[in-house]
Amino acid sequence: MTNSNKELSSEQREELLNTLHDRFEKNMVRHQGLDWAAVQAKLEANPEKLWSLNEMEKTGGEPDVVGWDQTTEEYLFYDCSAESPKGRRSVCYDREALESRKKHKPENSAIDLATAMGIELLTEEQYRELQELGNFDLKTSSWVQTPAPIRKLGGAIFCDRRYDTVFMYHNGADSYYAARGFRGSLKV
Repeated sequence: MTNSNKELSSEQREELLNTLHDRFEKNMVRHQGLDWAAVQAKLEANPEKLWSLNEMEKTGGEPDVVGWDQTTEEYLFYDCSAESPKGRRSVCYDREALESRKKHKPENSAIDLATAMGIELLTEEQYRELQELGNFDLKTSSWVQTPAPIRKLGGAIFCDRRYDTVFMYHNGADSYYAARGFRGSLKV
């Protein structure tokens, strides 16, 4: 999944920009007041970020612009797929959890995958913000960034939406399920 130079070909870049533009136009509620031309200019000036967005897209995340940070002057992208991205499921939380499993290890961890993609897991707060923009994870769940005290005790947290309510739960960080993946964020 990793690319040493983290740069897309011109064809890949054009295809991704078209996909992102179409998604932007179809989901204006996620980014009211933002202008696609400005987003595209920022993306074109940051080829490594485009590479990360392409990784998000390839793994089923359907990344979209969800905000603008006035302080850092960056656009914020979240995975906006209806369910936890299919290409990022069946993973435990982090490398430590992966290495602690004696049997039936998953292929990877959420933190390792996110790092390789150049993105970060959503925080619980970001996850709840995403849920204000639509109904996500009605059948799946997503690992979110876990506070150090919880992780130190062996746990990790994940969220989902059931009964029109966003829930946060805990599990052993070494657990993994076919319906649990992770959602990422990227600032551009």
